[in-house]
Amino acid sequence: MNIKTLKVCVIGGGSSYTPELIEGFIEKQGELPVKSIVLMDIDPRKLEIVGGLARRMVYTKGADIEVQTTNDLEQAVEGANFVINQVRVGGMAARILDEKIPLQFGIIGQETTGPGGFAKALRTIPVALNIARTIERLSPGAVLINFTNPAGLITEALVRYSPVSVIGLCNLPIGAEMRLARQLGVERSRIRLDWIGLNHLNWIRGATLDGVNIWDQVFELALAEALGHEQDGWHFSADLLENLGMIPCGYLNYYYNHDLILASQMKATKTRGEEVQAIENQLMEIYQNPDLAEKPKLLEQRGGAYYSKVAVDLISAIANDKGEIHIVNTVNQGAIENLPPDVVIEVPCKIDAVGAHPLRTGALPVKVRGLVQAVKSYEELAAVAGAEGDRQQALLALLAHPLIRSYQVARGLLDAILEAHHVYLPQF
Repeated sequence: MNIKTLKVCVIGGGSSYTPELIEGFIEKQGELPVKSIVLMDIDPRKLEIVGGLARRMVYTKGADIEVQTTNDLEQAVEGANFVINQVRVGGMAARILDEKIPLQFGIIGQETTGPGGFAKALRTIPVALNIARTIERLSPGAVLINFTNPAGLITEALVRYSPVSVIGLCNLPIGAEMRLARQLGVERSRIRLDWIGLNHLNWIRGATLDGVNIWDQVFELALAEALGHEQDGWHFSADLLENLGMIPCGYLNYYYNHDLILASQMKATKTRGEEVQAIENQLMEIYQNPDLAEKPKLLEQRGGAYYSKVAVDLISAIANDKGEIHIVNTVNQGAIENLPPDVVIEVPCKIDAVGAHPLRTGALPVKVRGLVQAVKSYEELAAVAGAEGDRQQALLALLAHPLIRSYQVARGLLDAILEAHHVYLPQF
């Protein structure tokens, strides 16, 4: 890789997240000389607004980066060293449907977990595979960084159906590391987490500081935090943590606090997607201010904290052959012993110029093994359904998911999803 002339392509460049990504590349100029960033999007209005802000950010900081915008995928990808995929097929309107349709069947509506994540994956997989085919043709040495949710499932499909080098990325691990670093009053780089599972289905079961085991202290901090909150659907009880002996990621609320969250969603006047849509509209208005040359404070309410840091740090680790440890989504290769070697998992990996090398983490503990294996089976089936437009595989995927309680519900959900999103599901 020619580190002197790096080109980065951002698919979905009109996203409200993009200014944070631009900020990350500006801050990393000393070790990651990106000379060209191409923002590609099919929405010309958002692309113009976000592209304008990106150029002002670069100019104000005096960064030697050219920001280009285009709606042409081939032009964006050609010659790129890194391609970042952050698309939302169907936009926020489709996300809102993903959150509302499951509720009609008495199931949690969420954009990455359960049937909502399934619907999003069906829409996204053909688009992601088209991006991969374009990379294979025009920039075969490029690394595809997939941020698009459900990140693990989309990465699963890319690994199965494309030879392109792909790494799936999520901001949950860095969020956990940053939170712990603040609690301990140390630099995040000194912390290492024993992180095991799948994207949005993972647990912390160990931690070190400068290589010294601090798990007892970390677990006590988590217990103290749990005891400080009543179980309101968004806080794990201390009793649950003590029984698990591990710290679950926030998305496990949809399983461990299922009934509380479902009841809350049933009573809510707005879905999270509708709330985010309002924030997105405000952000686009703010971004149009010709005097704005930095990401606004409101962007923090959008979610995705540390998005730019995790993405830019990963790209730097590859481009500079650092051999650093990052928690990413990649092929198992035996790292988790009781999952198939060819499936995508989320674990600590050594990152170098070749890509991601998962560190061996042993076996999933029996107390969580069944849940992980069930969700992994769902992901494998969903990846095939999304890539091949196979209705039977789609039905089997829903039937395999732990949140879906019967064949009748799975069949009804599939019919509703295919009807609601038929414009974005040409493969069916």
